[in-house]
Amino acid sequence: MYKSIIIGTGPAGLTAAIYLARANMNPLVIEGPEPGGQLTTTTDVENFPGFPEGILGPELMASMRKQAERFGATFMTGWVNSADLSARPFKIQVEGKGEVVGETLIISTGATAKYLGIPGEKDNVGKGVSTCATCDGFFFRDKKLVVVGGGDSAMEEANFLTKFASNVEIIHRRDELRASKIMQDRARANDKISWSLNRTPLEVVSGPLGVTGFKVLNNATGEEEIIETDGVFVSIGHTPNTKFLANQIETDEIGYIQVQPGTSLTNVPGVFACGDVQDNKYRQAITAAGSGCMAALDCERFLES
Repeated sequence: MYKSIIIGTGPAGLTAAIYLARANMNPLVIEGPEPGGQLTTTTDVENFPGFPEGILGPELMASMRKQAERFGATFMTGWVNSADLSARPFKIQVEGKGEVVGETLIISTGATAKYLGIPGEKDNVGKGVSTCATCDGFFFRDKKLVVVGGGDSAMEEANFLTKFASNVEIIHRRDELRASKIMQDRARANDKISWSLNRTPLEVVSGPLGVTGFKVLNNATGEEEIIETDGVFVSIGHTPNTKFLANQIETDEIGYIQVQPGTSLTNVPGVFACGDVQDNKYRQAITAAGSGCMAALDCERFLES
């Protein structure tokens, strides 16, 4: 029996672990097959406070893990298959490890960025392919960029990237965009943004130093085209990692966990959520870490009461 179980080891989960461990609660932290969250796929992190020269994403996560271990957090590696939240204590089934039981539960399983699934894409993550303009836009000053997507987030990311890039080309499979009219109007009014609509992505083209182009199929002509670019930003959405909860907790229509405003409290007493699994707006390491602190404090107060 653990006082608290934390599922997920991104900035949110590890921050919660640090706070709970320092409060002598000896939390159990369950990390999946790819511990550290999305930051482990990021090379340089330059916007996390305290690192004026920047820090590698995996290095930052490793440091946070060591800090949690130093204060008494216990780590278990395994895939969480299911969770029984019908009554306290909560029962968590971990593949290959069996059942673990906790009085409280902090869910920080994050959200997975959707990728196009085309050749050259995953191979060039961190080498010109990104799913986060706010994280990586700075590295592409005066470069040509491509944004793939047709929704509001794609328009927002394209507009943001024009602060750095010389040109941003929006690529979408259809002639019509899904984005709201106001977001489309903003993008169309930006003279740094160009358009390649009705084109199907085929391949991320790269060389020894990273991305050099983006191959598409022109759906109107049937011809393949290569768009020269220094970077590809995929903006087709995220999927929150909540399937293992089997609808036992309140989420929005996409699957993001709903928390009481200004807290980490879910609709199940004793269950808290932090990080990208409950945040589809900011999705930054620092906001995730802050919400992890909130979850730990909320959890501690719950147990005390």
